[in-house]
Amino acid sequence: MSPLVKFSPEVQAARRTGRPIAALESTIITHGMPYPQNVATARRVEAQVREAGGTPATIAVLEGEILIGLSDAQLEQLAQAPAVMKLSRADLALCVAARRTGSTTVAATMICARRAGIEVFATGGVGGVHRGAELSFDVSADLRELAETPVTVVAAGAKAILDLPKTLEVLETLGVPVIAFGQDEFPAFWSRSSGLRAPLRLDSAAEIAAAHLQRGRLGLSGGQLVANPIPPAAEIPREVITPVIEQALAEAAQRQVAAKAVTPFLLQRIFELTQGRSLEANIALVLNNARLATAIAAEIVRQRNAD
Repeated sequence: MSPLVKFSPEVQAARRTGRPIAALESTIITHGMPYPQNVATARRVEAQVREAGGTPATIAVLEGEILIGLSDAQLEQLAQAPAVMKLSRADLALCVAARRTGSTTVAATMICARRAGIEVFATGGVGGVHRGAELSFDVSADLRELAETPVTVVAAGAKAILDLPKTLEVLETLGVPVIAFGQDEFPAFWSRSSGLRAPLRLDSAAEIAAAHLQRGRLGLSGGQLVANPIPPAAEIPREVITPVIEQALAEAAQRQVAAKAVTPFLLQRIFELTQGRSLEANIALVLNNARLATAIAAEIVRQRNAD
């Protein structure tokens, strides 16, 4: 395997024994929540993967090393580290070359997972086309990565602060399969409903794993986006969250928040306006995605061994 990545003992053991592995991003630790809630949530997500029969591989760059799986001490170190870089495709190589510390977004996690031979990745929500992108050209690198890197990504749809119709259009143009899990509608992160029909629907981890393996046999580039709706008990209904998002967007425009500062500002403002409910929902959906990703990874192992 690539000398550019370093495996934790737990992940290395899983690779030897054929235990399913689910990749996890690290941006949620450094840019998603305050300490100590960030590290507590990361441990909960990892525990969810283990309880589902898999091995978690949280990915991050610590002092220039790409780590596939973090020890408890490394999780703690990352959760409290100052000036952590937020890494996407454009930043990853520089962070490693400069021996800096960085957390991985969806795009960077996919790149590192692919290097490590990990085929399934659980996150919260993918990036997409920002509202007003026809003027700002603000489109997440996550979408291009999904078209290029053969990793199946389990997310609760795209973040609801985005322009979801345009995000789906770009994914279609790029040839990315967008698969709603167990429903016909594309989920909208905090809400199970977006009002948009999903391009594809599958109802089991086995079907998703079979599609992943078939893409490889056909030589198709890129991965799959599995849109896994938030559990009903944890969701914030669309009619409740939409006015909150609109208010946060209006405030961002008024304050001229732009570029990489937009998403953190909006998420923080929505957290405040919902009195913390958005964060509770975020945690619930990440745990839910970790369970499904582990089931898909296990099915990939089972089906490949059965061939």
